[in-house]
Amino acid sequence: MVYSTDKDFGFQYSGDSEQDTLAPRDQNLRVTLDKSGRAGKQVTLISGFVGKSEDLEALAKVLKNKCGVGGSAKDGEILIQGDHREKIKTILGSLGYRCR
Repeated sequence: MVYSTDKDFGFQYSGDSEQDTLAPRDQNLRVTLDKSGRAGKQVTLISGFVGKSEDLEALAKVLKNKCGVGGSAKDGEILIQGDHREKIKTILGSLGYRCR
């Protein structure tokens, strides 16, 4: 921001607006196994989701329910406890997502 001497100046903050969620067929998700920084415990990491955080949370809930395990969704990534790569790829494929 730059200083202005104009009395009528009003700073307009655009904010961090979330990107609209892409259709499942346009998403390109990456499913990997991660163990780093987790005390040796394995988590399945789904990354590459483009969209709103509410949609990410909804997808995470579906995956957690179908796998029967816990997990979380934040920063555009979904963490599922345990090694469920093949099962998650199958579930995502049935929902119309492209994954590798």
